[in-house]
Amino acid sequence: MIIEKTEIEGLIILIPKIYRDHRGYFSETFRAEKCDEICGVSFVQDNESRSHRSIVRALHFQRPPHAQDKLVRVVRGSVLDVAVDLRKDSPTYGKHVKVLLSEENRKQFFIPKGFAHGFVALEDHSIVQYKCSAYYHPGSEGILRWDDPDLAIDWRVKDPILSEKDARAQSFAEFDSPF
Repeated sequence: MIIEKTEIEGLIILIPKIYRDHRGYFSETFRAEKCDEICGVSFVQDNESRSHRSIVRALHFQRPPHAQDKLVRVVRGSVLDVAVDLRKDSPTYGKHVKVLLSEENRKQFFIPKGFAHGFVALEDHSIVQYKCSAYYHPGSEGILRWDDPDLAIDWRVKDPILSEKDARAQSFAEFDSPF
């Protein structure tokens, strides 16, 4: 597995080795002991979503003590995946990293606790799978505006499709980080 660091401490891109032959390919996408070594976490929940082109799943996070580390990958299509640093004492607080995740590049994006996470589907029928280190807890959920001017994220979409919850998300200026 190839490990790429990003410009924000803690965010990691993992690229699994792919073995190709005349039958197709094989790739080990997850190995607990390797993930524990690289990311320092264990995962307890797997999630999957399917989205059509231009659907934005906004900047979600869970507050402590239910905060989640995530390992995100795309098994069909492609997405622009975004992580925003919410750690108050971080020199990159409020900054973000964008990663193109696709079925072709097979990249995985590790997003630790203390980050908001979102993505935009760049193709119809894009399927995102992600592992979480804590169970979803509705009362701990937080959402930031996808188009917040203080975050200045270029999502590469003109007319996004949003859920009602994402459309009502709070601004970064109003946000009081619990991290």
